[in-house]
Amino acid sequence: MSAKEDCRHLTLPPLIKAIAANEVDGFDEPKPSVFMIEAANMDTRDRSISISMPPSPLGEAKGAKFHSQPMPKPSAVHPVYDKRFNSFKTWSGKLERQLSNLRGIHLETEPLPAQDCFENVPVHRYFDALEGPELDTLRASEEIILPEDKQWPFLLRFPISSFGICLGLGSQAIMWKSLSSSPATAFLDVTPHINLTIWVITAALTLVIAIIYALKLIFYFEAVHREYCHPVRVNFFFAPWITLLFLALGVPPSIAQTLPAHLWYILMAPILCLELKIYGQWMSGGQRRLSKVANPTNHLSVVGNFVGAFLGASMGLTEGPIFFFAVGMAHYMVLFVTLYQRLPTNQTLPKELHPVFFLFVAAPSVASLAWAKIQGSFDSGSRIAYFIALFLYASLAVRVNFFRGFKFSMAWWAYTFPMTAAALAAIKYSGAVTCRATQIKAVMLCLVATVAVVALLVNTVVHAVVHGDLFPNDMAIAISKRRPRRRWYHKRSGSSDSNIEKYLKFIEDGKDVEASLHSFAQLLPKNEI
Repeated sequence: MSAKEDCRHLTLPPLIKAIAANEVDGFDEPKPSVFMIEAANMDTRDRSISISMPPSPLGEAKGAKFHSQPMPKPSAVHPVYDKRFNSFKTWSGKLERQLSNLRGIHLETEPLPAQDCFENVPVHRYFDALEGPELDTLRASEEIILPEDKQWPFLLRFPISSFGICLGLGSQAIMWKSLSSSPATAFLDVTPHINLTIWVITAALTLVIAIIYALKLIFYFEAVHREYCHPVRVNFFFAPWITLLFLALGVPPSIAQTLPAHLWYILMAPILCLELKIYGQWMSGGQRRLSKVANPTNHLSVVGNFVGAFLGASMGLTEGPIFFFAVGMAHYMVLFVTLYQRLPTNQTLPKELHPVFFLFVAAPSVASLAWAKIQGSFDSGSRIAYFIALFLYASLAVRVNFFRGFKFSMAWWAYTFPMTAAALAAIKYSGAVTCRATQIKAVMLCLVATVAVVALLVNTVVHAVVHGDLFPNDMAIAISKRRPRRRWYHKRSGSSDSNIEKYLKFIEDGKDVEASLHSFAQLLPKNEI
């Protein structure tokens, strides 16, 4: 009997035989030799899928029919909530889930590992997990809690050091105001409109950067918290307040002739709070003592005192400016000696961070301006500070190769503020000692500072807009709280790689393969055989 005849004589169980295919609701019309997946309705609320199976070899029988049975409606595809950055999010993740629930979309989440939860990172972990004078390079044995295979959200990559741009532009506003009003530079006939233009640009840029960092504080509070706890990054938290002091000092006469005295107290209050924290840690010892965390960026904490004293004396105040000047001078001398000796690790800064050496010039330059304003003249004390700054400036400027040959980064803005501060001090000095030499020196320093600011501003825009590499992933804030566990193969004195090399050497020497395998097995530890 042929296969076709067998198909005709097939008998079905009584229950199945009693059911006719065309009497069952939901069955499709027969379509032989077709594999079809059809969605009856594209709307996720009413979606049915039918499958028509291809015929089997027996399906070639005459009159054979094939029917598809409707499958259960699948649930809507739920988007998976990206939880890799949850450890740095604050209330934004909850808000995002609530808005998604209101739209009828349920986000699937999973519990985070214990080390990824919001927690404080002890200071010793920064020294254990990071290396380099700036503590910004991840050690090879460490792991981060954020993904390395993709670019992080912009707010996570936006650092507090971005306020360095505002410092450079803000100091330029003061310099051009001084050029237009100083009798020593009256021969240049500088228009006050330059000061007004730079001041407006600085104010707008400061507002934009402050808004962006405020959003980072709101949406990624843990990232800001880790920057604040970082032994080196904490110094950049002085930058926003110093920028506001610069804006107050460089305010154009067309906007305000005088500023209210209470503004000085408002601006100096956060600086005083930061100094009480940092200076106290310098003295109290531990992991945050000055000999452990000394870095050129520590000058920002000292510069805040001198800029505040300069502004306060300009407003007619006496005791407050002297207080901050005295505190700044005491800590500057200690910091200056510590940085010269490089006590912490005796490591030199990498080439990418060489621009921060110019911060050595900033503190004495602003100190000379502050003391001249407090005393009412550019006296001997102001000249001593100015000459120190001038010598440090010259000692760095002659080392041209020291400041070239590395990639552009935000650290380059460390050039601008110290250069402009030295130019300002030179203008004041030329007003006290007026001669052709002092005037030429003041003009040259102002020209160099202006060219540096313009060049860096153009480079910043190009790298931010065109290349998109201005803000890379910040590995320094993504370290875990606990030291990662070392695996068993990290604890062995010898590695399998070296043993494999020895085995290959056996073969190259022409020894028998079996003997080589036996010798190689003798080299391996027992747990590797």
